[in-house]
Amino acid sequence: MTKPNGANERIKHDYFGYLEQAMGRDTATIDGVAKSLARFEDSTKARDFKRFHRAQAVAFKAKLAKAVNVRTGERISKATMLSTLRDLRAFFFWLAHLPGLKSHIAYADADYFNLSDKDVSIARAKREKRVPTLAHVHRVLDAMPADTALERRDRALVAFAALTGARVGALASFRLEHVNIEEGYVEQDARTVRTKFAKTFRTWFMPIGDEALAIVRDWVAELERDHTCGRDDPLFPQTQTELDETGCFFAAGLSRSGWSTTQPINAVFRRAFAAAGLAYYNPHSFRDMLVRYGQSLNLTIEEFKAWSQNLGHADMMTTLTSYGNVPVHRQGELIRTAGVTRASAVDPDAVILARALLAKVA
Repeated sequence: MTKPNGANERIKHDYFGYLEQAMGRDTATIDGVAKSLARFEDSTKARDFKRFHRAQAVAFKAKLAKAVNVRTGERISKATMLSTLRDLRAFFFWLAHLPGLKSHIAYADADYFNLSDKDVSIARAKREKRVPTLAHVHRVLDAMPADTALERRDRALVAFAALTGARVGALASFRLEHVNIEEGYVEQDARTVRTKFAKTFRTWFMPIGDEALAIVRDWVAELERDHTCGRDDPLFPQTQTELDETGCFFAAGLSRSGWSTTQPINAVFRRAFAAAGLAYYNPHSFRDMLVRYGQSLNLTIEEFKAWSQNLGHADMMTTLTSYGNVPVHRQGELIRTAGVTRASAVDPDAVILARALLAKVA
């Protein structure tokens, strides 16, 4: 393990503060930058940043191309290489303006962290996502046990994710006060809910069937009735652990606190899909599922706009371009039947949307 360099650590500390306070970057983004810098310092044996030479960037790129993912044992992806090198380019570009460093590092030196055009194209290539279907979700919910409070919490978590398409950070931070079962919505209030870009919006429960809604309704009632939870208590409390007679920890029930990280939620989903005999789908994939389901409903432009807003998208194009890719098999079906089953009347709103999409991708 490379021994930390005190001078480098001070510079990194200043840079992380710059990213947070001046650039508005969140903790997860800064953690990613820190990981990229750690990779680079490992390759240079923590040599002073002041002694940086473009040859170090060239050597690092060569080493990175041969690096192996510890979890999979395979070469790291071009996308990972691109994000790592992008972090380093931005960092050394920033270093080039600092007193005491700008005489050693030129702005152009940072460009040596660029990938080749070919590798950038590979890294940015869009590949078809694995997306669950509503049938998968119903099968998972049917297979999940509900004998204990912890099991009912887990089942309600999956059901709520399907009803709302909420991001995993929001799922971990919802409180009972955010949920209105009778009206059928959840308030994603950025003051207390960890939403993307601290955006506040209301999400109405998606029309995916009565099973998921019934599970969530029963869970909310149980929290209020059996666990004396108030409006400020978490919608999905974390597991309370205690020590048994042998000094080992065991799950003793529900805590009064919510999850501080998203790992337990991913673990719930992993167990749930495994129990149903299905490949794992992470919580975020439910957003893709809901978009594809919406596309199958032949919604009007206004209805799809509402569907998009329900997912927290101010721009419907975000929904269509980031989540709404047509699956390859469906693409073939649509191309083969194009113009055959279409109604004679042309929806003027659809024409406007099509033109906007063409302009977006041109």
